[in-house]
Amino acid sequence: MGFSGVADRDALQNEMPWEVRDLPATLYGLLSRTAGKYPNSKAVSYQIFSGPQDKAETLTWSTLKDQVSQAANMFRALGIGEQDVVAYVLPNCHETLVTMLGGAVAGIVNPINPLLEPEQIASILRETKAKVVVTLRPFPKTDVAQKVAEAVRHAPGVNTVLEVDLNRYLTPPKSWIVPLVRPKLDNQAKAAHADYLNFSKEMAKQPATLNFPDCDGDRVACYFHTGGTTGMPKVAQHKYSGLIYNGWLGDTLLFTEEDNIMCPLPLFHVFAVHVIMMAAVSSGAHVVFPTPQGYRGEGVFDNFWKLIERWKITFIITVPTAVSALMQREVDADISSVKTAFSGSAPMPMELFKRFEAASGVTIVEGYGLTEATCLVSCNPPGGEKKVGSVGIPLPYTDVRIIKQTADGPLECGADEVGEICISNPGVYPGNTYTEADKNADLYYQNKYLRTGDLGRIDEDGYLWITGRAKDLIIRGGHNIDPAEIEEALLGHEAVAFAGAIGQPDAHSGELPCAFVELVGGASVSEEELLEYCKIHVHERAAIPKHLTVLDELPKTAVGKVFKPDLRKHAITRVYNGSLEKAGLAARVVSVIDDKKRGLVAQVAANGSAEPEISGVLDNFTRPWEPAAA
Repeated sequence: MGFSGVADRDALQNEMPWEVRDLPATLYGLLSRTAGKYPNSKAVSYQIFSGPQDKAETLTWSTLKDQVSQAANMFRALGIGEQDVVAYVLPNCHETLVTMLGGAVAGIVNPINPLLEPEQIASILRETKAKVVVTLRPFPKTDVAQKVAEAVRHAPGVNTVLEVDLNRYLTPPKSWIVPLVRPKLDNQAKAAHADYLNFSKEMAKQPATLNFPDCDGDRVACYFHTGGTTGMPKVAQHKYSGLIYNGWLGDTLLFTEEDNIMCPLPLFHVFAVHVIMMAAVSSGAHVVFPTPQGYRGEGVFDNFWKLIERWKITFIITVPTAVSALMQREVDADISSVKTAFSGSAPMPMELFKRFEAASGVTIVEGYGLTEATCLVSCNPPGGEKKVGSVGIPLPYTDVRIIKQTADGPLECGADEVGEICISNPGVYPGNTYTEADKNADLYYQNKYLRTGDLGRIDEDGYLWITGRAKDLIIRGGHNIDPAEIEEALLGHEAVAFAGAIGQPDAHSGELPCAFVELVGGASVSEEELLEYCKIHVHERAAIPKHLTVLDELPKTAVGKVFKPDLRKHAITRVYNGSLEKAGLAARVVSVIDDKKRGLVAQVAANGSAEPEISGVLDNFTRPWEPAAA
């Protein structure tokens, strides 16, 4: 059925309880059902280069099921049981997807971001107690193999490394050249405690039918790390029931076996894995993955519209940073097949929303999800009213409560009242969201609703709006950055007494990390020197501050904690005024107020500038603005 609004959502929920729906209990059961229905239909396509005529490889649902069976058998042969972990550190390719699905069938699969540093990868491998790691064989223009080798040396539980060789996707003469220029990974770089094996050769030894009994019920199938901070990461646990719920949502509300989905998002992230691939596994839709790096791949933005025409794409999966880049390219192909573009990971600025729809003729549907909830929570209805700036209507069987803390304990908010967003749905694993028990303490409202740390409200029409974050994460283009990493690095400098890191507005990435410091009495250090210090001591590249301000005194609470709302107001004022000045406008931010419904709102004095001109500049940011009172 379609999804046009609250009535459709409620009609689905009222048909029957979630628990009695006739759905497979396991991932392998779901894949087998779809492969049985559509054995010869396209399941996934992949091209290593972005050109609309470049070589592509397509797997049917029957072939994908066979390869997943082989991979699961291979992992079992390597000692992986239902509670053991297969990690993968890979760019996108067919082997990545096969590892993801096969790892979750054999045991617990643990996708890891290949952009992380070796120490971060090692930390995740130790936390999840991974036994097998699947990664790249050394390949030109990527250091993934070298980083993983270093990480495995510091993860003594890993006993096998399976190497995927991307050379098989190339055609001559490039396929002849790679063996001659391939980077070397000598034996000294490899961990003595791990065997290095060829992924394809090991998989080829296995039969194309499962040679062990599939589990007979629900269990933990995936571990997803929630961010890229150093030290011990948070690792979220996902059960089969959460995966199947996400698949059912996509199958029921969005996709059919006739759809072709363009997904240039990475297969280490829940958006690509759960929202898209699980929906495809459930519905039989065809998913196209362009280049190993997805949107980051060479030429992807330049060729994007032509790729849509090539594959007759009906649904585009995107994020605001990608939409921003696409708007710098002319629509140079027939994209009439596209029905909808789905955007997640970060809020979409109003101006960007308008520009995309005007240029492409395609409607953007914004949604909301999070790793801890096995992803999907809400979305604007594709067939109904889309409230730009909201994240839509909570999906079927998802119960969202807005909770405020009071002297009498937590209370539920009324319509349009701001509080913490708390969620219960089949993807929430109450009491066991994280692998570490102490990280689950105080994480649930009424021992049922996951406390997201996001602040929001539900309007009188049932639409969910996000107004801020209680947990202070910086979200750079959908990537979570813990401000504590930046603050701890700066506090290591002898001249710094206090430090506060926040996300400053950015028209491209939504937010970029910036920092504020208060110096030790009598100390002297420049902002430029502290930024250089951060480049050395902030270990995650994405977290290095893009701007730093030294203040005489940081704003603090009554108990001496840095008061970050004032820092955010400072950053909004600086960034917005800089953008207005660059555009040649006399308008300036004169104050930033904290609105109960909208969060921080910049108040702008026009100073002779026309309001449409101001909108053309400030609507590129996600934080709202309004004319200052005369």
